[in-house]
Amino acid sequence: MKKIFATLALITIMAPISNVSAASDLEVGGWIPYWQDTMGTASASKHLNKLDTIYPFAFEVSSVGIPLDKADLSEDKWQDLFDEARDEGVDVVPSILWNDGAEIHKVLSNPTWRRLHIEIIARYVEAGDFDGINIDYESKLSDTKDHFSLFLKELKARLDDKLLTCTVEARMPPENRWRDVPANIEYANDYKEMAKYCDAVELMTYDQQRADLLLNDAKKGEPYIPVADVDWVESVLKLALKDFSANQIMLGVPTYGRKWTMTVAPEWYKEYKGNGAINLPDAKEWAEDNDVTPGENVAGEKSYTFFDPKSPFKILDVLPVPDGTRVGFEAAAKALLFANLTKMEVPVELVWYSDADAIGDKVDLAKQYGLKGIAIFKVDGEEDRDIWKLFK
Repeated sequence: MKKIFATLALITIMAPISNVSAASDLEVGGWIPYWQDTMGTASASKHLNKLDTIYPFAFEVSSVGIPLDKADLSEDKWQDLFDEARDEGVDVVPSILWNDGAEIHKVLSNPTWRRLHIEIIARYVEAGDFDGINIDYESKLSDTKDHFSLFLKELKARLDDKLLTCTVEARMPPENRWRDVPANIEYANDYKEMAKYCDAVELMTYDQQRADLLLNDAKKGEPYIPVADVDWVESVLKLALKDFSANQIMLGVPTYGRKWTMTVAPEWYKEYKGNGAINLPDAKEWAEDNDVTPGENVAGEKSYTFFDPKSPFKILDVLPVPDGTRVGFEAAAKALLFANLTKMEVPVELVWYSDADAIGDKVDLAKQYGLKGIAIFKVDGEEDRDIWKLFK
């Protein structure tokens, strides 16, 4: 009997250690947005012991290819964070955002402008004593693909031993993206070439919304407009792993959500009109103000619905909740019941967001596939504080 108790005690002691060890296998990076830099730098500073890389989301690019410091990284709050990061052995890798496809093509397709663009980036890295640079060039044209690959090759050579990390938009399997798959699909990113030059690749596995037609069909029985359904994330990841190695990929996870006005029509949730991005405090406040409890949805995230207090359909709150209704979707279910009876369309407010539970599912996915790590978008002081419990 003593031997049994001793064995159980040993298992109890060892189990948490095993879990922590598994979590520590993943690297953790976080983008700090310039538009919320006071709270963001404070949160990053508080959680530096959980981070391996910080990405100051600082630079945007002019029409002639000159990165502009929107964050003013010379400010004390940034410099203090950088000093703390270096003391903790955390890499500082600023991010450059550029999302004008025509301007990107104009600069990268011109050898002289491309070299100048590269030189400016390299000098920023050297002057700031940064550990590298994160390239986040979005909305590129397919004609830019080879020029972008050459840009990465030349930039990596110029950076020498500094890190080059590359943020990449989520690419879905063609059958998930199109009802009729085109015979010739032209992409703006050459994954195989990028894999040669990017030390890490941050996959933008968020802002899914209604992009995946197969998942829209499979989960159409209730409201469905995810930030990042774990099933969608896995399909994007599997495709990326055909060209990138697992130890290159930092899986992007969102800490935000979106508010929608949903049109409920007879027999279905017809359409969604976006009302902007939201953070967790806003989501909680709206839930309290409208006396609704958020629930876990079919995507593994949190959501809830309510009638606009000024809407004439607010009166539908008096209806009974249909059997089998998921927590948080009471207003949506009542609206559907009313729409089916009257053949009228009903507007319903929908809040959908990613919290620590949803991010935990992606952390498990990253471990399952042996990925390099997790890239948090974004660390702005309003992220779910429980996400930090997921990391050692």
